[in-house]
Amino acid sequence: MPKEPMARMHVNLGALHGTVEAALHEMALTRLVARLWSKDHQLWKPEPTEIANRLGWLTVAEQLREKAGSLQAFAQGVRSAGFRDVVLLGMGGSSLGPEVFRCAFGSMRGFPRLWVLDSTVPGFVRQVTKAITPSRTLFILASKSGGTIEVMSLYAHFSGLVAKARKNTGNAQCIAITDPGTSLGALAHERGFRTIFTNPPDIGGRYSVLSYFGLVPAALLGLDVQMLLNRGIEMAQACRSGIPPDQNPGAYLGAVMGILGRSGRDKVTIVASPRINSFGLWAEQLLAESTGKEGKGLIPVAQEPLASPEAYGNDRLFVYLRLEGDANAESDKHVKALERAGQPVVRLALRDTYDLAAEFFRWEFATAIAGHYLGIHPFDQPNVQESKENTSRVLDYVKTHGQLPRSDAPESGIGTLLSQAGPGRYLAILAYLTPSSKADAAIKTLRKTLLTRHHLTTTAGYGPRYLHSTGQLHKGGPNSGLFLQLIEDMKPDVAIPGQPYTFGTLAQAQAVGDFQSLQARHRTVVRVRLGSRAAQSIKNVLKPSRKRASAGAHASKKRVGKRVRKRGKRR
Repeated sequence: MPKEPMARMHVNLGALHGTVEAALHEMALTRLVARLWSKDHQLWKPEPTEIANRLGWLTVAEQLREKAGSLQAFAQGVRSAGFRDVVLLGMGGSSLGPEVFRCAFGSMRGFPRLWVLDSTVPGFVRQVTKAITPSRTLFILASKSGGTIEVMSLYAHFSGLVAKARKNTGNAQCIAITDPGTSLGALAHERGFRTIFTNPPDIGGRYSVLSYFGLVPAALLGLDVQMLLNRGIEMAQACRSGIPPDQNPGAYLGAVMGILGRSGRDKVTIVASPRINSFGLWAEQLLAESTGKEGKGLIPVAQEPLASPEAYGNDRLFVYLRLEGDANAESDKHVKALERAGQPVVRLALRDTYDLAAEFFRWEFATAIAGHYLGIHPFDQPNVQESKENTSRVLDYVKTHGQLPRSDAPESGIGTLLSQAGPGRYLAILAYLTPSSKADAAIKTLRKTLLTRHHLTTTAGYGPRYLHSTGQLHKGGPNSGLFLQLIEDMKPDVAIPGQPYTFGTLAQAQAVGDFQSLQARHRTVVRVRLGSRAAQSIKNVLKPSRKRASAGAHASKKRVGKRVRKRGKRR
């Protein structure tokens, strides 16, 4: 049996160790791992709906190993054709795996740059549009369902640009990745796309990174697809049913997350080496969308700024992905301090960036196991549709009236959220703005302040990306979240060909739709409009609460002063 993956996993749970060991012992007696591999839906629910047809991820790496050569040949053909850029149009499970590959590996020499465009915010659409030469760009339309509104809106935009560009080759500059029988597949066939990759249909989007949805972008970056698949298969073999649970790297991590999550340590905080820091974005969707339902759920905390152990409560589990040879001094010191403070820590050692493929499988397997312990169904997403339906209603209003409906949402400050902060709670930053280094830095500063000053766990996601990631957890998970929508001006705007609304209107409709959905589920949500200087405005988000606190203190001093003066007069 492959001992390597387990040897690279170190678990320090302190007083919680015995509880997890007991669960692993029980796991062996109930043959939980063997039942997972045999696709026994009763591990999660009495009925097989969206379970029996959602477990293809267990064997997809084996299934596609024979396709590695043809994928690399396809990528070489794209390179030889002179494409300089590849733009992936996709959301959630179709985009987050490729984003990890893009950030962790970059493009190999001679291969095109990859842009992952998973946003309707016009600033991001403009950013990518300006960066590419339309006639020398390949576009990937990636959608499991085939009808994702963001993907089709972006396709309308870019296909129009390509048609106007000199020396364009039209729809031969597009490829599709989708399930069998979708409208996207039909469109790609009808319009003569360069090729269509038809994915195995028995895989949910967030479990699809080792299928065509992840492997096609990886090949176009020039990565060794065979090696990625081999690392995924190596981990799958280490997790197979013949391995005792306490020696099974996926089952062990799943038991730790499930048992600790069930007992209140539900904030799975991912610490990662700088080069693989983007892994948290992918794991965030996997955990949040898989477990956040029926009022339960694991709350993944990705890319949170590091702080001293005193900043954290007793609701945390830390998982440290350490890449050999990376700049690990700061994170090593941080994790050691957490262990000394008695926080539970799981360390996962990666030999190189290709070990990310092994981690993809480990975390998928662990999430399925954790779902069993939480008593939820880890393969559906029952609450995601709510925001989509609300968005559709807002867009219907726009089509009829030519403008967004007047908002009845109060424009209140973050003080409303901070007044409800307390043990076990978390604050989710929902940022409808153009991703940039300045915006990232401003959000990071805000998160650090909330953690160190208010001891408040934070998550952060760009909208509308998070709707396809953590949105399920926000509405279906435990009612412990506080939600802060940050919305930029959306100007200058970008038209969507064939639609009576723009990208800015679509993004705002998505923000409104999600706001309504959160309110309907009695979540505390606040909207802050950032104006034209979004990054600067984020830095000022906490100022109103400071002013109020200062004003309160000043008023208190005045009252004390008056009482003292009155006493003096009486004397």
